[in-house]
Amino acid sequence: MTTTVDKSSPLQKPQLISTDQPPLKKQRTVSDLNQVDQLKQLTTVVADTGDVNAIKKFSPQDATTNPSLIYKAAVMPEYASIVDDAVAYGKGDLALTMDKLAVAFGTEISKIVPGYVSTEVDARLSFDTEGTINKARDLIKMYDEVGVSKDRILIKIAATWEGVQAAKQLEKEGITCNLTLIFSIAQAIACAEVGCTLISPFVGRIMDWHKKAKGVDGFAPAE
Repeated sequence: MTTTVDKSSPLQKPQLISTDQPPLKKQRTVSDLNQVDQLKQLTTVVADTGDVNAIKKFSPQDATTNPSLIYKAAVMPEYASIVDDAVAYGKGDLALTMDKLAVAFGTEISKIVPGYVSTEVDARLSFDTEGTINKARDLIKMYDEVGVSKDRILIKIAATWEGVQAAKQLEKEGITCNLTLIFSIAQAIACAEVGCTLISPFVGRIMDWHKKAKGVDGFAPAE
């Protein structure tokens, strides 16, 4: 304990007075934050992966998956039990097994993120409106079977004309949609006009087109 002697009065016996103060908590500055935490101060962070452990590490608001991301996660040893359960559920039906696998990973992710989890419809249905609608309903039913509300799920659909029309119907049924593979403002407008909950412009491929068109390797941030 740090002390000082109080000699303010000659008639009183000197007293020891504690000068201890609780330590001040250091305020975190931007330089103390990692890149993910800095992003969280500016925008909503969405994880684009099927790796459940990576999502736990970075704690995003939402998460999205697609078949290639699910595949990358599915071959990791720590997720073998999820794959085994999906195979047992499918009983030899490959399409059903893949749907269950996507839902199983989505279910685990929904336990971590507080917001939406996007689950993608089979890309082979991109030009099939009715097929997309039926697949979306099947996915939502699978989520319901394990206790995940459709309010937590975004059905990810390619933004073809047929996909947009499927999203129009699904949104009317209360099934929220994330329209992906958007390369133009026309697609974005079409999605907005039918009330899609979310759109996902394919920024990387859009940039690739502009780099090729202008014959450059990249663009400065200001550009």
